[in-house]
Amino acid sequence: MTLTRRKENILKEKMQTYDLFICAFEDSADIHGKNLILELLKKNPNLKILAIAGPKMRETNIDIFMNMENFQVMGFVDIIYALPKLIKNFFSIRKKILKINPKASIFIDYPDFNLRLEKSLRKKGYKNSLIHYISPTIWAWRKKRADFMAKYLDLLITIFPFEKKYFSHTSLDVEYIGHPLINLANEKKNETIKKELIGIFPGSRLKEIKRNLPLQLKAAKKLLIDNKNLKFVISSTNDVLIKEIFENENLDRKNFQIFSRDQNYSFMKKMKLAMATSGTINLELALLKVPTAVNFAIKPIDLFIARNLLKINLKHYCIVNIILNKRVFPELYGPNLSVNSLYESLSTLLNENSKKDIASSLDELKLILNTNKNPSEMAANLIFNYL
Repeated sequence: MTLTRRKENILKEKMQTYDLFICAFEDSADIHGKNLILELLKKNPNLKILAIAGPKMRETNIDIFMNMENFQVMGFVDIIYALPKLIKNFFSIRKKILKINPKASIFIDYPDFNLRLEKSLRKKGYKNSLIHYISPTIWAWRKKRADFMAKYLDLLITIFPFEKKYFSHTSLDVEYIGHPLINLANEKKNETIKKELIGIFPGSRLKEIKRNLPLQLKAAKKLLIDNKNLKFVISSTNDVLIKEIFENENLDRKNFQIFSRDQNYSFMKKMKLAMATSGTINLELALLKVPTAVNFAIKPIDLFIARNLLKINLKHYCIVNIILNKRVFPELYGPNLSVNSLYESLSTLLNENSKKDIASSLDELKLILNTNKNPSEMAANLIFNYL
């Protein structure tokens, strides 16, 4: 690059101003981020947005500072190995926000990283609006975060109705908007679609897939012994890895199909049942009324840390069960997850009486989460109040 060209780029960067900086570090945040951006740009097409974005957000009319994929790690131990990279990215983001000084900075979920960044920005003199979209699970652990957030944030946007009360003792502006995924449940159903597929959702990260998919495929193999005509479909974020694991299990290809994660919703509508790694996908399946066995393969050391050091001991761990305050989807975590336990849970879900009971509970879930408004539009309106 010539000296003249470099000077031109520096000048261009100095002249560029941004209204918003948005941070999304996970798949679910990427989905919420895209829906939020579309609503923001609908209200003001000239809005200038710089973001850390995943593939969904990158489809919108924004500028990209970093890709979300640089931040994806899972498990307490894995985070330790990723720390040098995360620390480097932390300071790069902070430096960029302080330099461009956007009117508001929005951080979606990912609390361990984002809350530290929000605090650091305030300490370094950032005086514009700090907005956190999707509350940390302070109802599960680390309740003192409520006071921490009240000290540094201007606005917290929550998506579950029970969260606001945990901040009632603070002066923080906390607004409940309903869950952005509720639109799935409100879509008109095509009654002619046959529900004959069994979905397999092994997760999106490489380590999630490696830990969960082998167990899921072995459980599928046992179900095929009971009924050789069952049809399974596998949601994929990495075809090469999934095909490699599939080949190792020596399964008959005629009973299985791999599809891209971008096709999740179209395939979910054809599912009579699913097994899914714990995450937002559980809520998506619930809103589309797909009975689901929730699984999460966790390292023994991670389980020890969660139980003994972090003192995480909940009645339920799947968000669907937490919202409904009862066991609707089977939960198979850590030592409770095995090929047999997953197979037995799926066999139970195939029972017609079981499916009727679950369907009734999932209707209740929809009523709880539905505010009869567009949550992403409500979030956009709240954010514009802080610009």
